[in-house]
Amino acid sequence: MTPVKLKRLFTPLFFLFFTFSFSSPVWAANLLICHDNGDVGIKTALGCIPAEMGAFVQWLLPKFFSVAGGIAFLLMVYGFILMATSGGDAKKVEGARETVTSAITGLLFSIFALFLLRLVAVDILHIPGINK
Repeated sequence: MTPVKLKRLFTPLFFLFFTFSFSSPVWAANLLICHDNGDVGIKTALGCIPAEMGAFVQWLLPKFFSVAGGIAFLLMVYGFILMATSGGDAKKVEGARETVTSAITGLLFSIFALFLLRLVAVDILHIPGINK
């Protein structure tokens, strides 16, 4: 990189560093810390992410399985569209059938993983914070 490009890159970074380094720490703490339901968390674009491990797992798991279910649904719809537009070609029908089968297998795998997590973490190990 040329010195001019380095200067263009680092000038905004230095400006941000000096702007926020001399600001009030109380202001920075109020900007980053939120209190939802009595738990301490960090403000992000996704909402208040809990800072404690148990609360974080409770926050993350529903979102993770929602995304997994949504992806499985979209893959099944895609496979059914491929099957409908295959025109009777055996290779295209087989590829579409594999897509639908893979989507259903992935969905069942994620549901089974949730079942195993609850079985091991809640019923066997009695880990606090996951039972809610």
